[in-house]
Amino acid sequence: MKDIFDALEKGHNEFLNSLHDATAWSSSQRFTALQAQATEISNMAELMGRGLTMHLTNMTDHHKSRWQESLSAYGKAFEGLTRAQSGGSLHSAFENYWQDAAQRIVLTMDTLRQRGDIFIEHEDAGCPPVLIYDYDVVMDGADLPRPCCYMLLKIKQPADGKQRAPKSWKRPYIIIDPRAGHGAGIGGFKPDSQVGVALRDGHPVYFVAFRRMPEKGQTLADVTHAEAAFVRKVSELHPDAPNPVVTGNCQGGWATLLLAATNPDLTGPIILNGAPVSTWAGRVGENPMRYNGGILGGTWNAMYYSDLGHGVFDGADIVQNFELLNPSRNYFGKYYDLYARVDTEPHRFLEFERWWGGYFLLNEAEMKWIVEQLFVGNRLSKNEAQLEPGRNVDIKQIRAPIIVFASFGDNITPPQQALNWIIDSYADEREIVIRGQRIIYMVHDQVGHLGIFVSSKIAKKEHTEVTSTLKTIEALPPGLYEMTIDDYEGDILDRSFTVSFHERKMEDLKAMDDGRDDEIPFAAVARASEQQAEFYDVCMRPLVQAGVTEQSADLRRKTHPLRMQRELFSSMNPFLNMLPGLAERVKEDRKPVAADNPFVELERVNAALIEQSMDLFRDLRDTMYENLFYTIWGSPYMRWFGRTKQPGRTLMKKEELRSLPPVQTALMHIEEGGFREAVVRMLILLADSRGNVRRDRLERSSRVLTQDEPFKSLTPDERSFMLQEQTLIVEFAPEKAITSLPKLLRTKEERELASRVVRYIPGSIDEMTSHTLETLQKFHKVLGLPPASEDVTEDPLVRPKEVAKTEKVESPEKSGNTEKTAEVAASTTRAPQKVSQRKAAQKTSPRRRAAAKPATRGRRRTTKNSEEPAE
Repeated sequence: MKDIFDALEKGHNEFLNSLHDATAWSSSQRFTALQAQATEISNMAELMGRGLTMHLTNMTDHHKSRWQESLSAYGKAFEGLTRAQSGGSLHSAFENYWQDAAQRIVLTMDTLRQRGDIFIEHEDAGCPPVLIYDYDVVMDGADLPRPCCYMLLKIKQPADGKQRAPKSWKRPYIIIDPRAGHGAGIGGFKPDSQVGVALRDGHPVYFVAFRRMPEKGQTLADVTHAEAAFVRKVSELHPDAPNPVVTGNCQGGWATLLLAATNPDLTGPIILNGAPVSTWAGRVGENPMRYNGGILGGTWNAMYYSDLGHGVFDGADIVQNFELLNPSRNYFGKYYDLYARVDTEPHRFLEFERWWGGYFLLNEAEMKWIVEQLFVGNRLSKNEAQLEPGRNVDIKQIRAPIIVFASFGDNITPPQQALNWIIDSYADEREIVIRGQRIIYMVHDQVGHLGIFVSSKIAKKEHTEVTSTLKTIEALPPGLYEMTIDDYEGDILDRSFTVSFHERKMEDLKAMDDGRDDEIPFAAVARASEQQAEFYDVCMRPLVQAGVTEQSADLRRKTHPLRMQRELFSSMNPFLNMLPGLAERVKEDRKPVAADNPFVELERVNAALIEQSMDLFRDLRDTMYENLFYTIWGSPYMRWFGRTKQPGRTLMKKEELRSLPPVQTALMHIEEGGFREAVVRMLILLADSRGNVRRDRLERSSRVLTQDEPFKSLTPDERSFMLQEQTLIVEFAPEKAITSLPKLLRTKEERELASRVVRYIPGSIDEMTSHTLETLQKFHKVLGLPPASEDVTEDPLVRPKEVAKTEKVESPEKSGNTEKTAEVAASTTRAPQKVSQRKAAQKTSPRRRAAAKPATRGRRRTTKNSEEPAE
């Protein structure tokens, strides 16, 4: 078995292998073991030295530039003081500054009082979702056979006129927010967040929210069952639409993976935004949060705090860890920004703090599963995670396209944690193809963790493009792709993007990491965590639980520092009763100081230095964390101790994949089919020879496979089945896939039409690569056609007369809606209606059969779809 860890390859693993084999301990082999042990010590020393060098280099460069900026700002401030003194205005500038500062202090304190009042009001209301949109509760998880605290919300269409009219046939969106200490609503927190982008495009939008307190005995399996019930409900409410898109944010991302893996026929494309799946991954010298399990104690820690909560884990403890990740921002920076811009900042500050200060609870079983299976055990990508006893969660079972959004600016979920599960789950990118899966990823350089879900302009660009491009992603052949957004133009409602899809290999994902050596010590942490949890459960838990009551647990939650700071600075504090009136008088007499006041500049410089000093403390702490972690868990003994947790899942070779039933079934029917199968097969052969898929080619391919007959009449399941079957044929029998084309295309007319369709997709011959052109000429030779020499610029499956008629009715230049013209033209196509010898098997759900019964519904839907391309 090929190990996924570089350090366990031959030459690095002699010591561990020798410990497994009692016969290996001859004198020469003992020397080999000692040599390997010395090599491992050397490798770990190199890794720690590399990390320390990166930390020190980054600290030096970063803090040096900030210190130089502060010195420059100090110089400008003192120059301003000198000018004010020489001009005789220093005293007045000082008086104006202190008057402004005193007013800002009052307004800042009153804003903090309002925050405390909002916190108490929010808690009393049960911490409802912080969505800015109105909604209706469609389904309550508490009413399900396996009750949980989750709810399905239907987002109401805003009345601001900025959205397209919703269409019943458009694919619904379901957004799952993270339940990681905070409440729900961050995905619909701003007009430019995920909810707003989908609403503007006319999609029905649903939101999975949750209550503050979990149901008694609630587990993550119950939550997954509830989310599956929610998806089924949405499908029932939209019988004319394809399966819903499910978007998972952060921890809602791996929850979406659980949902799609255990219900592979239920969802449409799934989108994972900043989702930590491979939680051991990261770069040395960066991403310090992943070391928490080894430094703070692993699973027993979660069990202990759950016992203190009488079986309930307080989400405020998780939020506190998030705040400690960046103390300068959370304990000083955001408050100074409020103070410095108190005339404009309070609304934004209070809006965010309403969500940040809503602390939610988890049952011990939920928290233990998350820590044990994901953050310490890293079991999901190794196919070891069990949602229920005896039920492993296999990511390979997912059939819907998977779109992953990650960012190097995300210090909570770096790209390695969001993407390395692909490397660990599949032998190579060809296995993704063979299994008929489509995995598309995007990696940004800057946007932060919260910016992915909230309202970052960068993230908004990504979400908008994902929303619009989902219409064509399913036309991609199975495989691994990187999606890049090159440019965009136009207003929000009519914005068009320039997008390209690049076929990638596993090496491209590995290149984002700095190796996998640094993950080996986490295996020792996982084993130690299990043993510590067992010891705590048997020896310590009875004592802890004996001293905890429901009242003491409630008291601990109420006196948590994060809650106390908000309650003490609220109207419940009698010493703050004068603040509202004082703040009103200050607003009436508000006199902001001039922006060029030298004392204001001094204030800014001092604030920057305070924030920098806290950042320096954070950087030194993270450096100490990393080196302490590898010192404890990176020794050869600890590598041996964690050996049982190190290997990844057994990955199948291509030869073994050939024995899979879908592959055998496809190869048995390689000579069966008709026009549709032949065209799809040839397009896959051409795509396999290109590597990159331009947006214009993708649009033409999508138009042919979804809007032109005989493809338009296919259901999404039939189309997906055909793509997968022909992909398997091309993968395992490429030569026979070409030579058997005459068996599928029996007449000269069919062969000529198929040739024109296949030439229309890649564009002009001059733009084709030599391999693509060579493959195309092979088609012509096998089909008995003359060599391809002319470009095909018009869709061969659309009759020219009807295209002209459509253009006469509504010219694209006049209407500005080229999609509409293309759609109307596509609805009037004529193509071979020959029925294939073998019809693709399809899994039709009851709602699909019900939707297909009325003969008139299909005609009505064609009329509806004339407005926009179907998805």
